[in-house]
Amino acid sequence: MPPTKQQPSPNPASHLDLFSIPQSLLLQIGTASILLLLLTGKTTVRALEAIGEASEELLRGDRLPNLDFPDEHETNPDENIYTK
Repeated sequence: MPPTKQQPSPNPASHLDLFSIPQSLLLQIGTASILLLLLTGKTTVRALEAIGEASEELLRGDRLPNLDFPDEHETNPDENIYTK
């Protein structure tokens, strides 16, 4: 049997358009997107911490209004309440 030579097809099926883009460009795009993701994550964490601290300040006891409670010794004369 004589060996048969196959002619390579002019348009191979394994050729993808993705590999026609230079690898350095793909690396730059990937690096920029990762750095942007990290920066966004850090900014989000800082914003959430600031919101948490602001809500703590809002709900602190020294910021609440003072309520007027009647003294223990001042009682209504119509009521017979005895305090010890």
